[in-house]
Amino acid sequence: MLYKVKAKIDKLKLKDFFTALTDGSIDDLEPEGSYIVNAMQRALMTDPVTLEWYQTCHCETPLKHEREMVYDRYLNDIETTLVYEEKKDIKGRSFWDFLEESFFDDSYSY
Repeated sequence: MLYKVKAKIDKLKLKDFFTALTDGSIDDLEPEGSYIVNAMQRALMTDPVTLEWYQTCHCETPLKHEREMVYDRYLNDIETTLVYEEKKDIKGRSFWDFLEESFFDDSYSY
């Protein structure tokens, strides 16, 4: 099933979230890790504290595994709405670009 997801960013955990998204620790989680990273790469910031994106999930409870593994640690007030197709209705800034611009130099050593 396809869901439109809306969540609030926990700004105190943004740097840790970016590190986990880019160091492989989330990507390595089975079975959903790579889907979570991909979803965050596509997520848009619709205001300074809100993310929105589309995500497929086949759990009885929407995003059950994703929330247990990652989302509930870094995001708040998660809302899911069942939809039948992905639309181009979410407008905003790329969350991934925001994270890279904010934390790239802090996450990587040279």
